[in-house]
Amino acid sequence: MDLHPARSATEAEAGRTGIGTGPSRRLRLTLIIGMPLVFPVIAVMILVPKSLRDDILHVYEAVIIACLLHYTWVFAKYPRHANRPPFLTRDLAMGGGFFLPSMLLGFWPGIIAAPAWVAFVGLTYAIEERRERHDGG
Repeated sequence: MDLHPARSATEAEAGRTGIGTGPSRRLRLTLIIGMPLVFPVIAVMILVPKSLRDDILHVYEAVIIACLLHYTWVFAKYPRHANRPPFLTRDLAMGGGFFLPSMLLGFWPGIIAAPAWVAFVGLTYAIEERRERHDGG
């Protein structure tokens, strides 16, 4: 009895509706933790002395960079859309969500990298789809 199709269907449904499994879960948790963290960071920056504000800001900027590097690492593990788990391409494109916290804090590398990341993921997907249509048809 082959349970592989049933497992794939279960993973696909979990990826679509819930937090997902595997790399999709890691990417979603990265976004869920990293993006809204900007609001407590801003609150802490308001409450601490001016001498500590820059340090707190630099730590959060490092968090944004680490999150985007995590997205890059997952993309490097699954470079081809055909070999990715279900919904991973969508989850990779969600890395653009780091644009908003970068914009709120005026962090230029994040303001540039987050939308560029979405464009990169979309472009690689479009190129691969076009190649598949061209080779298959």
